[in-house]
Amino acid sequence: MAEMAASGESPEILFWVGCAGSFDARAQKITRAFAEIMTAVGLNFAILGNEESCTGDPARRAGNEFLFQMAALQNIQTLDGYGVKKIVTACPHCFNTLKNEYPALGGNYEVVHHTQLLQELIDSGRVRMNEGGTFKGKRIVYHDSCYLGRINGVYEAPRTVLAALDADLAEMKRSRSNGLCCGAGGAQMWKEDEPGSKRINIERAEEALEQRPDIIAVNCPFCMTMLSDGVKAKEKQDEVMVYDLSELIVNGMVK
Repeated sequence: MAEMAASGESPEILFWVGCAGSFDARAQKITRAFAEIMTAVGLNFAILGNEESCTGDPARRAGNEFLFQMAALQNIQTLDGYGVKKIVTACPHCFNTLKNEYPALGGNYEVVHHTQLLQELIDSGRVRMNEGGTFKGKRIVYHDSCYLGRINGVYEAPRTVLAALDADLAEMKRSRSNGLCCGAGGAQMWKEDEPGSKRINIERAEEALEQRPDIIAVNCPFCMTMLSDGVKAKEKQDEVMVYDLSELIVNGMVK
């Protein structure tokens, strides 16, 4: 973003990478896949790079409102300094915080989740899929993340994106507004388990595996970690892959 501003350019959209997409080795692959899609279709985008810091979501969920507001105000100052109008992010937690919680602190932006942008690119014909493709005949089960689904009501965009693949789509018993959390939201990602008979991610992985999928599709880096761990715990990691939607599209699109 700094380089574009220095040359007097402004991007069509700012890609908010997020902490997981920047630092988590598995989520970095999602970041690359999504960036590759945007580059392939000629979308003029930028990232903040070192100027991007955590949105403050985990701090607020864990009860540290002071830390949340400090992080948020710093980000708002940076975004407004560049005159950012539209933001896309591959993390539903960043999406929810930027879209619904920053306005109260003066940060007003058009915020879209990457599944919504992917749907837009597919619907407009800018992303075209190969016939047959890598995933032809594969059975894919989709997991609704809490922060995209129940909290923001985005159910159709990810399913429309998956429908572009020549695959067999399956739904879990608990899906859409009745979906089950992966176990990481609400800052649970950062704390020890509480006493109980079963971890939530094991429960959710079992529900997904009941559908006998080849692939579990997710749209959130937290869900990616929790469901991947759940699949490993059931010793199914060699048979069932966990992918983000952008990884599925980048593997099947016409380049």
